[in-house]
Amino acid sequence: MGYNVAVLPDLTLHQRVRLRKPHPCGSYEWVVVRLGADIGLECCQCGRRVLLTRRELARRIKIAPQKSAPTDETTVK
Repeated sequence: MGYNVAVLPDLTLHQRVRLRKPHPCGSYEWVVVRLGADIGLECCQCGRRVLLTRRELARRIKIAPQKSAPTDETTVK
């Protein structure tokens, strides 16, 4: 039984995310530093670390940059 990808975002370590509301330091940007039942985030401006459940992060997240498509370097231009 898998989890609902629409509700629980698929994240990777060191991925940058943007939340809906700013941190008190003024930054919207966070970096994923821990994955598990809880997601660890570190503020890009002040370095503060917080833990959020996946469900809570799904509510607060505004933008998670899309993973780039793999490039095929064997093609001749």
